[in-house]
Amino acid sequence: MDKIYGTIAIMGRPNAGKSSLFNRFCKSRIAITSEIAGTTRDVKKANVSLKDTPFLLLDTGGLDESDSLFVQVTKHSHSAGESADLILYVVDGKMPPNPLDKKIFYALQKKNSNIFLVVNKIDNDKEQSNAWEFSEFGACHTFFVSVSHNRGIGKLEDSIVRLLKKDSLTQLFNVDEEESLEEFLEASVAQEAEEVINIGIIGRVNVGKSSLLNALLGQERSVVSSKAGTTIDPVDEMGEIEGRKVNFVDTAGIRRRGKIEGLEKFALNRTREILKRSDIAVLVLDASSPFVELDEKIAGLIDEFKLGVIVVLNKWDIAHKDYKGIMEDFRLRFKFLDYAPILTISAKNGRHIQKLEQEILKVYEHFSYRIPTAKLNEIIKEATMRHPIPSDRGKIVKVYYATQFETKPPQIALIMNRPNSLHFSYKRYLVNFLQERFDFSGTRIIFIARGKNAFEETKQKNFEE
Repeated sequence: MDKIYGTIAIMGRPNAGKSSLFNRFCKSRIAITSEIAGTTRDVKKANVSLKDTPFLLLDTGGLDESDSLFVQVTKHSHSAGESADLILYVVDGKMPPNPLDKKIFYALQKKNSNIFLVVNKIDNDKEQSNAWEFSEFGACHTFFVSVSHNRGIGKLEDSIVRLLKKDSLTQLFNVDEEESLEEFLEASVAQEAEEVINIGIIGRVNVGKSSLLNALLGQERSVVSSKAGTTIDPVDEMGEIEGRKVNFVDTAGIRRRGKIEGLEKFALNRTREILKRSDIAVLVLDASSPFVELDEKIAGLIDEFKLGVIVVLNKWDIAHKDYKGIMEDFRLRFKFLDYAPILTISAKNGRHIQKLEQEILKVYEHFSYRIPTAKLNEIIKEATMRHPIPSDRGKIVKVYYATQFETKPPQIALIMNRPNSLHFSYKRYLVNFLQERFDFSGTRIIFIARGKNAFEETKQKNFEE
């Protein structure tokens, strides 16, 4: 290998899956793995390359001081971690967060601020939804993976490569004591400018999706025709908005189910596949004619796939009503998209295309935003004091604390004494309260109520099943 980009140390307590992760990166069973805690005792080294990025990978022994042997193992492991450019701290995601893990994690973070929290053994979506408790570590970068099922490994690898290729990992991760967490997070987003924003352009047939794609790209990339159903295959095209890479996908127009013919059945399925990997949906509506029921059904896909959204009223140059009239119709039919920004454009004449580009960047920023935990709890406390949660048959319902466990879109867990008593209307109130404090236009905020012992209850239930 000509150039080594750095050294990465895999660390954690015994039996978290460190050696399995080491083997996964090495693409070979170099390290011995077993269910016996303390199998790895020495620091193993291997030259590894991920996506043409070579680095030195260290598999350290489990951090355990139960006897004199493991005290020495722990000492060697700590030494390796402190000198590494990046630490991957691995925890067992099938167990609730362990106070000792947090203590070790914080100690390592003080010595080496370049650290990822890797929550292993998250084998399915259900387990991931229950792993929100690990956000209490306060790690800037958390990854939910299953090494044995190769789940989430790609995302972890991408982040490792992106960070290793920076000139200085320390500069990337170090937070000055006087720098606010908000400023640090904003800087982190700026440094991840290489990330591609995936945008699905959706709507029924002949509303002008292909014309819009061509206008955004400034070239005739997609075939445009007055004949409905011209686009069958989704059309992918990379572009740039103010230096940010974007991938536009012109999906096939969707008809009423009874009108779907031949190849268009495949087009509908492909559209759904595209939306699974999209960040933002640009919903194109035809302003030259009244909205129809199918427009609402297509808009429902945005909620189904939890996407950011921008509503585009196309063909505004030949709109069938004035702005006030069309907006009254929109609010009546699309109440569930009250958080979406709405633009009037003409793809054919280039009206407001630049404004749409700017809105895409803005919505993606909202879609990816993480509220600092301290600030979030401050706001939730204020909201509940202003408008207390209704009691449950005379019994007090309260929120212990809140934590944002996911972005894209923002998802927040409310740890409560009576999670089943939190009514939908109160969640709606909390969403509106947050919208007043932060600009989340174009993205949903999802609240999930959880009991204090939810993690233990889920684990026991899985065991009994």
